Formats: sequence, structure tokens, C-alpha cells
Amino acid sequence: MAASSASPAPRGSQSPANRSLERGIEILRAFRPGSEVLGNGELAERTGLSRSTVSRLTQTLVGTGFLQHDAALRAYRLGPPVLSLAHAMRASSPVLQVAAPLMRAMAEAQRINVGLAMPDRDEMVYLESVRYNRKVSLRTVVAGQRVPVELTSLGRAWLAAAPEAQRVALMAQFARRRRAQWPALQREIEAAIQSVHQHGYCAASWQPEVVALATPIVVARHPVYVLNMSVATQAAPDSVVKTLKPALLQLAGQIGRLLAQGEGTPLAPASAGRRP
Repeated sequence: MAASSASPAPRGSQSPANRSLERGIEILRAFRPGSEVLGNGELAERTGLSRSTVSRLTQTLVGTGFLQHDAALRAYRLGPPVLSLAHAMRASSPVLQVAAPLMRAMAEAQRINVGLAMPDRDEMVYLESVRYNRKVSLRTVVAGQRVPVELTSLGRAWLAAAPEAQRVALMAQFARRRRAQWPALQREIEAAIQSVHQHGYCAASWQPEVVALATPIVVARHPVYVLNMSVATQAAPDSVVKTLKPALLQLAGQIGRLLAQGEGTPLAPASAGRRP
């Protein structure tokens, strides 16, 4: 599976030029919603780099346009080329070309939320999110938004299809981060993985009154994508699962078949994740 790793490549195996590139990318990664403007000190704290290294890298990134310097705040914000890269990625994505129209049609027909995501380290990143929920929700999910792997149906479905070494490393990371919460959370994750292997999907309700189902889409020579459907409701989770499960598996199967046809390759075995 061509998914992103849980941590950067070992620094010792890289040339100084590659280490500079890696560190520059870490600077860009530090910017998140709610952290739109960051100074050198904040960037050093978030990346673990020295202030002198951060200062050198931010100057380079300003020179290339990827960061903009706010002299009044003595801080930086992301520049327009970052948005341009995101647009280029979405426009050239084979899975979005196939999946986006089908997701919109399903979301509108069922009046539900439909999302497609991929992993990035210990988070899932939405490639597309179509919101047609029956109930107004304060939570708005858009393309590019990140959610935690360990808490969400998206992340747990991906763990079910992830390589064992990567899954084990992430589980150890979650255990360190969650500590007292980990025993219960581990049981939930393991049950979700078993559900994906046995039934093709898993469910989670990590936000109040929001129930979500997810399934991995596993196609040869493609990374693993994860499709989810969710609703904001006061209904019992079991009834929501019963309603959404057929639509979720049908849409995931359709997307998987179209991707496979486009590449001229068969679907990967169902045991690797979703059952066709």
C-alpha cells in the first residue's frame, strides 16, 4: 500500500539537501486551522527544530512564495502556491475523478454526509467531503480537514487494511498519547478492525449525536482509500448502521471497480480490507 508513513524517514539515511527539504516540509506542516499565523518560536516548538534552523528555512520559504511574512506580527502565514498545489492534487487525482460525482449523487439521494480520506501519519485527511445531512450540525467537514486515526471510523477502517508494521507502530503511538484511555480505546479499535474483516465496515460515534460508518477501498496499484458515511441524529447507532451499511458498501464497491477498470487491474483480495 502506498500510504504515508507514521513518521519521517530516518535522518541519518538522508543527504543534507534532503534533510533541508524534509525540515522545510515540517515547517509547512505546522500550519493548521487555528494556527494560521506562526512565528519562528512557535514553529521551532511545533517542529522540534532549532530557532536558527527555522529562521533559515522560513526565509527560504518566503523567497519561494510558500510563506508570507507579516512584519507587524513578526510571523508567517501560508502563501498562495500551497493552495495551488492542493488544487493540482485534486484535479489530477484518479480516485476523485471517479468518486466525487458518485459521492455527490449518493449524498443528495440519501440526505447524508459522504467523505473520502487517506492517511497522513496519525491522522486521516479528507480528499472530498459532501455534506447533505438531514439535521443541521455545527461540525463542518471540508476537503483537506484532518481527523484522528484512532477515534474515527475512517481511521479504524484504514487500520484494518494497513500493513501490520505500520499498524503496530501507530498503535504504540496511540498508547503513549492516550495513556489511561488506551485500554478501552484499544478494545474499540480491535473490534472495529475485526468488523471490517468480517463485515466490510466499521462504525464509530466520536462526536455527540454523529454516527459514522467507514470501509477501506483496496485496489491493486492504488493506495488504500477510505469511504465513510455519517449523519447527525439522535437515533440509536444500530439503526443508523442498518440504514447506511448497504449504501456504503455499494458505493465503495462501485468506486473500487471503476478504479480497477481504469488501471486494467483486479481488486485486491477482500481479506486485505473491504469485501466487494
